[in-house]
Amino acid sequence: MSKQGKRIAVFPGSFDPFTIGHEALVKRTIHLFDEIIIAIGTNSNKHYMFPVEKRLGWIKTVFKNEPKVQVKSFGGLTIDFCKEQKADFIIRGVRTSTDFEFEKAIAQMNRALSTIETIFIMPLPEHSAINSTIIRDIIRNNGDASMFVPKGVKL
Repeated sequence: MSKQGKRIAVFPGSFDPFTIGHEALVKRTIHLFDEIIIAIGTNSNKHYMFPVEKRLGWIKTVFKNEPKVQVKSFGGLTIDFCKEQKADFIIRGVRTSTDFEFEKAIAQMNRALSTIETIFIMPLPEHSAINSTIIRDIIRNNGDASMFVPKGVKL
């Protein structure tokens, strides 16, 4: 538990864009923590479809009535951001066995560098095929992706 006695979790990702799967994961885990920080990681080597300010705004709009959710952006290692925020947990969604193997390796490295625990959450079955990469592809090809993002996300 953090030094203030609060259970703080970080849910990191690029959220490019934020999906209904991301939203559901936060809603399903909110009762486990005093605070969840949705953390938009930035990487200067990556090309994003949507600017970080737009992604921050969308997520803040989605959770505007949820005081336990904060939205921030960060650069560098997720584990360092967690330490700065005094978070003891990282939340990760895992859709496939490939996701699990990748996330497991990162979780083990993070644990070797800290006492921060990673919690894996499986998506709801109806969200298991939704991912930001596919949504970006739909958008690039002039498709309607609105059914895959929360109402506060205006593509």
